[in-house]
Amino acid sequence: MTEAVRAVDEVVGFASDLIRIDTTNTGDEATTVGERAAAEYVAGKLTEVGYEATYLESGARGRGNVVARLAGADPGRGALLVHGHLDVVPADASEWTVHPFSGEVSGGYLWGRGAVDMKHMVAMSLAVARQFKRDGYLPPRDLVFAFVADEESGGFRGARWLAERRADLFDGATEAISEVGGFSVTVADGLRAYPVQTAEKGAGWLRLRSRGRAGHGSLPNDENAVARLAAAVTRLDRHRFPLVWTEPVREAVAALGRLTGRQIPLDDPERALAELVEAATTAGLPGLASLSGLVATGLRDTATVTMFHAGYKANVVPSTASAEVDCRVLPGREEDFLRELAAVLGPDIEREWDSLPAIETSFGGRLVDSMRAAILAEDPGGRLLPYLLPAATDAKSFQRLGIRHYGFAPLLLPPDLDFPSLFHGVDERVPLDGLRFGTRVLERLLRTC
Repeated sequence: MTEAVRAVDEVVGFASDLIRIDTTNTGDEATTVGERAAAEYVAGKLTEVGYEATYLESGARGRGNVVARLAGADPGRGALLVHGHLDVVPADASEWTVHPFSGEVSGGYLWGRGAVDMKHMVAMSLAVARQFKRDGYLPPRDLVFAFVADEESGGFRGARWLAERRADLFDGATEAISEVGGFSVTVADGLRAYPVQTAEKGAGWLRLRSRGRAGHGSLPNDENAVARLAAAVTRLDRHRFPLVWTEPVREAVAALGRLTGRQIPLDDPERALAELVEAATTAGLPGLASLSGLVATGLRDTATVTMFHAGYKANVVPSTASAEVDCRVLPGREEDFLRELAAVLGPDIEREWDSLPAIETSFGGRLVDSMRAAILAEDPGGRLLPYLLPAATDAKSFQRLGIRHYGFAPLLLPPDLDFPSLFHGVDERVPLDGLRFGTRVLERLLRTC
């Protein structure tokens, strides 16, 4: 008798196939490839084993999304949403060791754009969903699997669109798991931290505009819009927002202190940060140093100027200039942040503000207990800790439906791999053994959550 195919047998193939499907999201609808091919691939794999997969598109360029539900044993319990995005950021093939859309398997790794962010989790979720359906398995609660478009540009064609237009697909969902967390970080021999994302900074889009007097470039002009905006942008670039403790950052710093044997002064965020960096540097572990840096970004708001627009001819002073600023704001800080921003920029700079709010949830309960047990069953040296993600994910969109979110996409990583730096980086890759490990952990979690 042929042994049944298990999730771990399929996951590498699924991840490789998905990486080979170019789903580049440029942020410009005219040049974005679209997720249709990847969404159709996922829908096909789900229907093959008996799911009723709902395929939906938003927009004119095949922005495909797929949602499927597996009924659980207790319909009275809130459903768990397991979601992942199908799009990836652009990649320049000339910078890579392998072609970014090759899905190549070599040296014990799976390579390609999306291997880290986040087609590995899409593949794990797909593999486990298929195994449960083939086995006729009834999980403790309903599981909703969502594979969505456009996360890399705010989810307006994916999670945000679904939350606004098809909330019925997520009826009863109370909790969710997705990126960015659950990956191992070696902190000592036989001891690994698994950060679980329990909070995200708010994401803000700030457009600045200055107005002045147009004129000839050869003449003095004390109302130069370009110079006025450049001065304001320089002030903003040099400004440092205050260090602020949030609960997940404080818990993460304390946990890392315990794991590294350091006495971290939690009454002083600046000293705590310095101790954390020193501990990571002394240990000589790239992953720990990178995690410490990631945790440190959760200590303050940031406002980074990313675009500047002005002028149309070298000898003409334009009447307007504009700039765009990427803002990341700690939970509970948006009003203070905007007030501080106005003071730094001054009254002569016009401001347009749009944002997705920060989110935060508690690090506890049955789902977290199940995560911890699933990790320990596969890695007795594993320790979970909460942290705050400085970036934005689709969790912001699904929170609109009242769904609590955790970043948990499990992977076991070698001590010398600087995993966080591979997000949107060159030579994205995940270890094959780590991917199979993550699949086993995810299966355990979904059996007990």
